[in-house]
Amino acid sequence: MTHVTELETEASRPLTPVAPRANGRVRTSRYRVLGEGSTLTLSILSIACMLGLWWLATNMGWIRPLFLPKPQAIWSAFQQAVAGDLDNHTLWVHFFWSMYRVFSAFALAVVIGIPVGIAMGVSRIARGIFDPPIEFYRPLPPLAYLPLMIIWFGIGEQSKIMLLFLAIFAPVALSARAGVRSVSQEQIQAALSMGASQAQVIRHVVLPAALPEILVGLRIGMGVGWTTLVAAEMVAADAGLGKMVYNASNFLRTDVVILGIVAIGFMAYVFEMVMRFLERLLVPWKGKV
Repeated sequence: MTHVTELETEASRPLTPVAPRANGRVRTSRYRVLGEGSTLTLSILSIACMLGLWWLATNMGWIRPLFLPKPQAIWSAFQQAVAGDLDNHTLWVHFFWSMYRVFSAFALAVVIGIPVGIAMGVSRIARGIFDPPIEFYRPLPPLAYLPLMIIWFGIGEQSKIMLLFLAIFAPVALSARAGVRSVSQEQIQAALSMGASQAQVIRHVVLPAALPEILVGLRIGMGVGWTTLVAAEMVAADAGLGKMVYNASNFLRTDVVILGIVAIGFMAYVFEMVMRFLERLLVPWKGKV
């Protein structure tokens, strides 16, 4: 038994006339956008100013070391962490377990969340099934259902990965749904009028058009995942950057806490740069139409 999807329903509606452009020319923005070189220069200057202010404030004694240690103290803590002098694990062991957890959950969210989001965008049935549970748990802080994950999956890696998966899944699925709903109906109608099947429309029309929204959702989801990772490792973990930060806070080792924050922030920034590169590679037309 087949059923009429929303793509076919929307495609059967009459096209909305589009106002012609003046003199047949495409209007362009009068505002200039900073180039990549200018942006990079400003970013480097911004980082240099923050580091300089940090060094000046701490070395001049304006801020107590308990609240903000000197940059030299962070470097010393880094050397201790690499050598394994802080706890039973080296910095690389903490780093490995954090990356394993967050990227395992991210991969699972991508494999499940994107198809679910696309299904929610093209089918009322899928939307009716998935929308209520996603919208119910999405506003909840992950720590609220962390005890439930531990009860269900134990204190091993499964509970932490499932917690991260749930945190990343909602932004990924909702962004995929929003991307599908933003697809131009003229494109869908043109594909259907040329004899394309529903699967072909989704693959060749809907998915490419929704890709910018999906990539944004992946970036947001990973940001939520990093936040949840620290919370999960603080409660139920033997190793990880979050656990290292938590142990250091118990001994008032502010330098180690900042080291953990810098390590997590650095990895999050690298991931963001990779996603921006993929965005330029996969959707080069974004912002130019």
